[in-house]
Amino acid sequence: MPPPARNVTSSAIRDFRPPEPPRFLGRGPDARLHCAAMTVLPPLTIPDSELEERFVRSSGPGGQNVNKVASAVELRFDVRASATLPEAVRDRLLARRDRRMTEEGVLVIQAQRFRTQERNREDARARLQALIEACRVAPKKRIATKPTKGSQERRLGSKRERAQVKRERASRRWEREP
Repeated sequence: MPPPARNVTSSAIRDFRPPEPPRFLGRGPDARLHCAAMTVLPPLTIPDSELEERFVRSSGPGGQNVNKVASAVELRFDVRASATLPEAVRDRLLARRDRRMTEEGVLVIQAQRFRTQERNREDARARLQALIEACRVAPKKRIATKPTKGSQERRLGSKRERAQVKRERASRRWEREP
């Protein structure tokens, strides 16, 4: 006996979204597969009290306003003194060899790509967010692998060939022709 038919309303059809197909990030053998169902880290919110913004004159585009308006943004974030960053993220941020990090542990981001102060401010905050998100994921631990037998033999074979070439050059007596 067939199962009874279900009543499907038009709103159920309208609200239905098929699952997203997996997307490939990059090309080649190192390409990663990004799935929509992948678990994501919980969002991290940095309060405005921990950010310090200073507006300065921009050297970039600005037209006639370039010498009048302070549209560039210098965003400062004290990584060492931040109470909202988890300890692991703070350590990874401080361990980065980044020229934007001062010796005191203050991250300085300068944004002057756009003509308006508001767009530069958004750009600086987006770049700070991207940097923190990159440090939130712990790097994969490298697992040392042994070279294969074939690769060892190829390496030693090429060394023997090179040594033979050098031996032949040294033993040959060059005669001078008159």
